[in-house]
Amino acid sequence: MIDDATRLALHRDALAGMAGARPKRLQRALDFYGEELDEPIEVPDRDFLDFLLAARPGDQLLELWRKQLTEWDFVDAPHWSDTGARTDQRRAEVLKLLGLDADTSKVINNLIPVAKEAAPVVIRETRRDWYSRQSLTGRSWYWPAYARLLAAKGWNEAAVAGLDEASDRVVELLADPTDEAAYQSKGLVVGYVQSGKTANFTGVIAKAVDAGYRLVIVLGGTLNLLRAQTQRRLDMELVGRENILRGAPDQESDYADDPAWIQGKFLTHGALPSTLGGVDIVRMTTRDNDYKSLLQGIVALEFEKQEPALPLYEARNLHRSSARLMVVKKNKTVLAKLVKDLNKIKTPLGEIPVLIIDDESDEASVNTSNLSKPDAERTAINEKISELLRMLPRAQYVGYTATPFANVFIDPSDAEDIFPKDFIISLPRPAGYMGVQDFHDLDSNPLPQQRTVANSNEKAHVRDIVLNDEEDDSCLRQAIDMFVLTAAMKLYREANGLGDRYFQHHTMLIHESVRTHDHRELLALATRLWYESGYTGAAGHARLRALFDTDIAPVSHARAEGEAVPASFDELMPFIGAAYMRIGGDDKPIIVVNGDKDIETGEADFDKRSIWKILIGGQKLARGFTVEGLTVSYYRRRATNASTLMQMGRWFGFRRGYRDLVRLYVGREETSGAKEIDLYQAFEAICRDEEAFRAQLEQYARPIDGEAQITPAQVPPLVSQHLPWLKPTSPNKMFNARLVEVRTPGQWEEPTAYPSKAAPLKRNNELWAPILDRLSDETTPFTHTVTRETGEAVTFRFPARTALVAHGDLMEVLRTVEWGAEQQFAPHRRYLEEIGGTLAQVEDWLVVAPQHAGGNKRLLLGSKARSFSWFGRDRRRGPLFGAISEPRHRPALLRIAGALPSCGDEATDALAARRRGVLALFPVVEGKHTSDISVDGTLDPGKLVLAFAFVAPSTAHGKDNKVVRFTTIDSSREGDAIITNQDA
Repeated sequence: MIDDATRLALHRDALAGMAGARPKRLQRALDFYGEELDEPIEVPDRDFLDFLLAARPGDQLLELWRKQLTEWDFVDAPHWSDTGARTDQRRAEVLKLLGLDADTSKVINNLIPVAKEAAPVVIRETRRDWYSRQSLTGRSWYWPAYARLLAAKGWNEAAVAGLDEASDRVVELLADPTDEAAYQSKGLVVGYVQSGKTANFTGVIAKAVDAGYRLVIVLGGTLNLLRAQTQRRLDMELVGRENILRGAPDQESDYADDPAWIQGKFLTHGALPSTLGGVDIVRMTTRDNDYKSLLQGIVALEFEKQEPALPLYEARNLHRSSARLMVVKKNKTVLAKLVKDLNKIKTPLGEIPVLIIDDESDEASVNTSNLSKPDAERTAINEKISELLRMLPRAQYVGYTATPFANVFIDPSDAEDIFPKDFIISLPRPAGYMGVQDFHDLDSNPLPQQRTVANSNEKAHVRDIVLNDEEDDSCLRQAIDMFVLTAAMKLYREANGLGDRYFQHHTMLIHESVRTHDHRELLALATRLWYESGYTGAAGHARLRALFDTDIAPVSHARAEGEAVPASFDELMPFIGAAYMRIGGDDKPIIVVNGDKDIETGEADFDKRSIWKILIGGQKLARGFTVEGLTVSYYRRRATNASTLMQMGRWFGFRRGYRDLVRLYVGREETSGAKEIDLYQAFEAICRDEEAFRAQLEQYARPIDGEAQITPAQVPPLVSQHLPWLKPTSPNKMFNARLVEVRTPGQWEEPTAYPSKAAPLKRNNELWAPILDRLSDETTPFTHTVTRETGEAVTFRFPARTALVAHGDLMEVLRTVEWGAEQQFAPHRRYLEEIGGTLAQVEDWLVVAPQHAGGNKRLLLGSKARSFSWFGRDRRRGPLFGAISEPRHRPALLRIAGALPSCGDEATDALAARRRGVLALFPVVEGKHTSDISVDGTLDPGKLVLAFAFVAPSTAHGKDNKVVRFTTIDSSREGDAIITNQDA
């Protein structure tokens, strides 16, 4: 019998021998190390299986195996396997190489299932093969230290492995810092708002320094608080105590008053890394001080060379030279100082491997030709970044943003400066992240009338702000009540399992305006409401009881995910007073954050103290800055573009322990000029655009025959597919790539850019009339059951009129249909023409017109004037509608086109055929025209949109396997995103 300590030591030695290499036969390794013990032992063949059968969660040996299996599961394209990462096939091969029998394999898979998180999506110009874990043997210092710190913070193995993989994808696309030929790579990393982009670029910096990059410049936002927040994060998790102190006593650190420093939460290396075989990181900026032009700063920028006759980038110099790190605000004066100092140092700038990380890169790339405008400084910032890139030929530029439609993608004036010519990486949505999808019911199965707090994100988390007039403060009062109630819920959970001070921060954000004057008025209003609230008396308790019973209790009972929920308000009551005191016991329940002084004085510094407050803010809290503990948001701010609106979404992020308590109070009838805006619908529109765009990138990123289907220069035309109004800002510029064809076998495609003028709408109605006339008088019931990942079986049903239409007949219509944005459908039409020509991959189409179950919403259509159901939809932006079909319409039609397997419904299966596509017709009436429908069901065809969705046969792949095809307008400038329009 082997004792636990010996077993753990044997397995640790065996796995250490396989680290960074392929799995090898486990029993042979255990036998070898068993013989090497002071008292040799034989390891029984069943020992590992017996251990696994008795293992408890958290067992050291089990966690050791979890870490190693996750590493093998995640490794990309290893030499020992041709299976995909994070798949059951990869795991099976690993266990086979380990020589584990079927019983042991089954048990270990149950205990440590494969983590199947999505991988980053990479769009790149060319592949560079300089970077690998093996190439860093003996020199990897900062990444392992960072990974250990994350594990100590509670990151699980899959999360660390995912970050490892995602940061690898960035670093491998940079230039080799030791290469004699200088190359400047420029890329963009797209994440989600408040989703951990900083963790990704911290990992990238760690690996870049390990690889040999010796000057790291982080452009940390346009505000002092953003720069300081980024500096602290890098100092705490990457730089470490020894590099910060450099021999000075603790009390002289700029973090001497920081609780995390005092509590030992900053990374420690044990000694200066240079004394332990690593390289030091020398900070050129601190938390409180941006880059300053000082003599000692210039001296500190000088890079030491062990071999003076050789360039700095030569390995014998590079790996014995300290790295320099600076976190710099995007301010023209600060950047000018840096440019000036770099020009003064003796080290030739062409020898320095430089990494520039541009956080919130879309802010830096805004160009303003009119310098009298308020944001004219951003043009100057852009010029300074470009100047840095010209000065530093070995500089690599990596922008980070959460808005894929940001100006860095689309503004042609930056095409020669910071356009991501080499790569674009879309990071996966991290586990546990609460994003825009979690506040909306995108493609949700239950119909609106069937939605509850259990199955509807909107009902669970979103509360409408609809005011009678500008004096109406009822919604804000309820939001503040909710803030107090959720504070009490957090204290209740601390007392019932989470432990004291589990929730360091609890905040509410009121965001109505960026104007300081408005903030003063809001402060007065919120202060009055707070002191009139009566939270310590009967009136306040009555309001809180009603809000608990009607809101908190039903939502938390359905969505608490195991967190403690009181059975009644009376059980929560003892925590109300404590919550009230935590928020307003100092008579300062509200903090206005509209200037850096609010951070500098510590008022809103989440790093220095626990904050349970209501925050009122605008631009200072709108981009990049993390509002910790944010639980209740009151949002009425109008924004004029998608990226600005998304960046206002401070309620996105990680909400461990209180996800069910998060509430968004959002304006549904906000006035902007002459228009009335529903901010909730605006967020949903952006979400749909972004998700569709990310899905396109993922689809097109898959190489065909070893070659990329899409390059970064071809991305701007894709963006314009989602935003038809988006064109190059200069009239004499144009996109060099043009999207010619999109092949979508077995995929639901739903064009949404229909004409808005009466004449083309009438012509479209005339085109579709013959097809409408061929549809059956009787309806056919369509049914399909889908089993979700949770194991839940969901059945989708709808009735529809139907007709089989030959491919040629349908194409006669589709060739002539008019659009509000022609280029949105043209690539699809090209594909449909191709598969019906000599390839003969489609024979006919099942055309369906879905009908409502009830008899309302009817229109007389076609030359026969028969009655059809119509669908009420409104345009979101320009010619674009949102989703026109409903989730219930899709599964059965996808099954008929061969995209889904049979669920056993014979009627639906009977309609399926190998070369059959499906097209669904939807007569759409916009809200402004519904009152024009006559009592007999007629409507002016100039007010009717005949929309459609289609699914091509799942076998119709075209003449090759590529799913997207572009043409280059100027073939002599194939890699350029933007070119001059000679006809302008």
